[in-house]
Amino acid sequence: MGEADNVRAVERLVTGLNAKDVEVMNEVFVDDSILSWPQSGEIIRGRENRQGIYRAFPSLPTITPYRTVSSGDLVISEAELDYGTETYQVVFIFECRDGKIVRETAYWAKPFPAPEWRAKWVGRA
Repeated sequence: MGEADNVRAVERLVTGLNAKDVEVMNEVFVDDSILSWPQSGEIIRGRENRQGIYRAFPSLPTITPYRTVSSGDLVISEAELDYGTETYQVVFIFECRDGKIVRETAYWAKPFPAPEWRAKWVGRA
């Protein structure tokens, strides 16, 4: 298994979570995976804790990836998370082995308006 298998695992994760199928995580993560959320300081270790967190979410967001790059065992995905009332920009760093996710690190940011003083030097996405 190689890089393409790792990308497919990440794509399967997004598709499954968007369908509100938390069980998809058991297909694409190794049982002793680690989820790391540096902004809140949380580390979720293993299948049971991962499943417990995702089953308890009041409402899973819709994940819209807009850029995914990979190299070897790393898959990086930039995406938008839409919770219905709030939207976040997120960067996911997936570390993979043999087509399964071993570690996911996620960074979230709320969008903010660009200041007008920079307008003459920048484009708009």
